[in-house]
Amino acid sequence: MMKQTPEKPTPVWRLRPPVTDRIAALDPEVNYEEIARLLYAYEFSWDIERALEFALFRTYAVPSISGLLAKTREFELRTRKRYDDTELILAETIEHGQDSRRGKRAIARMNAMHGRFKIDNADMLYVLSTFVCEPIRWLDRFGSRCMTAKEKRAWFLYYRALGARMGIKDVPENLDEIMGFNETYEAAHFRFADTNRRIAEKTRDLLLGFYLPRWLIWAGRPAVYAFLDRPLRESMGFPAAPGWLRRLLMAALSLRARVLRLLPARRKPRRLTRVPRPTYPDGYRIEELGTFR
Repeated sequence: MMKQTPEKPTPVWRLRPPVTDRIAALDPEVNYEEIARLLYAYEFSWDIERALEFALFRTYAVPSISGLLAKTREFELRTRKRYDDTELILAETIEHGQDSRRGKRAIARMNAMHGRFKIDNADMLYVLSTFVCEPIRWLDRFGSRCMTAKEKRAWFLYYRALGARMGIKDVPENLDEIMGFNETYEAAHFRFADTNRRIAEKTRDLLLGFYLPRWLIWAGRPAVYAFLDRPLRESMGFPAAPGWLRRLLMAALSLRARVLRLLPARRKPRRLTRVPRPTYPDGYRIEELGTFR
């Protein structure tokens, strides 16, 4: 009898939809990285990118965090580069895996940056919690669907594993606990500081610059404020958006979600490491990302 050659698993970047069927066949306790990768690159690529932008935005409402960022002056002098470096380091780990060669290099670069400063563990844990919580909350509000319980578990486990590799202590054991920590921390630490406002203004205008010409950025600022809850907005010294604008934007995103449900699933992965960036017109090396002494 002829010996059969074992079937090789299909590489993740060559998978074809429906991705939901692939996710359903995976165990989040074991395959959390693969599930997180499929959510990031196929199922919710645009939504997760936007949610992580707002996740970082929330961290600027904490004076101890914004104060450190202001001290380095990187966000004020090289806002786009700082944004690209953060996004690329996180993208390298999720696209290639935390234990891959590129993933390990990205995590080492991140730890080297953080290691230059005395950062409170609670602040580090809070930043990590925003990466877990904000995509889930964003999809609950604006996604074509919410994450399933299995997807939420995998998303949490992915970032819990990343937190361990970053040396963050006391990371909660489950999603409910980290959600609770996130809310409690914000209630205790969100308060206005000038560094909050300065870092948030730079980031706000950078994000708007992805969609608007520079001369029109001022007109788009109220649209950003429409997505900020009151404690976050007041911690940055931003005004409230007009009610009509907020209702219009919420309706537009609701319409987008309904349209997405009717469209075919994504067939090619969207990898943020492949997005052209003026900061790195000729490509980048992981070891050159971020800040240095």
